[in-house]
Amino acid sequence: MTLSFDHNRPIYIQVMEHVYGQVCRGELNPGDKLPSVREMAVSAGVNPNTISRTYMEMEREKVVESKRGQGTFVTNNQSVIDELKVSAAKKETERFVGALSQYGYTEKEMELLLSDYLSKRGEGNDRSTNQS
Repeated sequence: MTLSFDHNRPIYIQVMEHVYGQVCRGELNPGDKLPSVREMAVSAGVNPNTISRTYMEMEREKVVESKRGQGTFVTNNQSVIDELKVSAAKKETERFVGALSQYGYTEKEMELLLSDYLSKRGEGNDRSTNQS
């Protein structure tokens, strides 16, 4: 897992977002063990202290659970995972709306842009499926 980092944002937060993305997409399932701090640090190319902080923050948010002597695991609490997905979607929606607002788009124009994008994206997915 080689990550490219935005140097304007804390690395531990970016690593958290990466892991949260894996959980939301189902690449990491409830109860799955995360790599050790050292393994994750080497894999991400960051200091082990950064990963340690990442794991502590994720545990504080109840997305992962540490079991002494065993490691760190994705929570088995599905409601925490569901809330993580909702929270991530809200955050991305806020970024999207904020960016378009800065360009002077109205809410109606944003809806049209998104609708148009999704319909074209759906057509592209249909074509690639039919071509297989």
